[in-house]
Amino acid sequence: MGLITGILTAIFGGGRNVLRETAEVFRENAEGDAVRDQELRIESLKQYAREFESKRDGLFDRIMDGINRIPRPALALGTLGLFIAAMVDPVWFAARMQGITLVPEPLWWLLGVIVSFYFGARHQVKSQQFQRSVAQTMAHAPRVIENIAALQALRPDTPGLADTGTDARLTAVSVEPDANPALEAWQSRRAAPATK
Repeated sequence: MGLITGILTAIFGGGRNVLRETAEVFRENAEGDAVRDQELRIESLKQYAREFESKRDGLFDRIMDGINRIPRPALALGTLGLFIAAMVDPVWFAARMQGITLVPEPLWWLLGVIVSFYFGARHQVKSQQFQRSVAQTMAHAPRVIENIAALQALRPDTPGLADTGTDARLTAVSVEPDANPALEAWQSRRAAPATK
């Protein structure tokens, strides 16, 4: 009895569970994973809340925050407005477009630079994320090609699938007919009526 107690104390004693700790090497503890996920969510929400805390209550800060939020919606709604104006009053729209042709080219370049800087940073971040995902996908390509080749080799219509190579014993065994009781019974039934 003392030996069994000693073994069980060694495995489960001292506030430890050696079996659980060993299993956690191969499989993640689901409860611990849930706790970590919950902590991550809580910290993400706290960070999100800190971003919107009103540390600057001045009129100037509120005006600047509002102005920073204007360009994207203004461009989107303005473009939709141009389409609507072209359908409602084509002559008025054509007159305004003729006025735009009078804008000097350096002013177009300046507008392009401003829009590029404003939207360029976001575009660059998104394009880098896209390139990273493409690189990760391409890193998997050799393994996918190997898997496809292995799967193709398993198809029953693959040429040479049953090739025995230079193994003479395997070649001799492969040409010997196997006993097939069902086929023999079927053949005997078919042959029996023909003799009557």
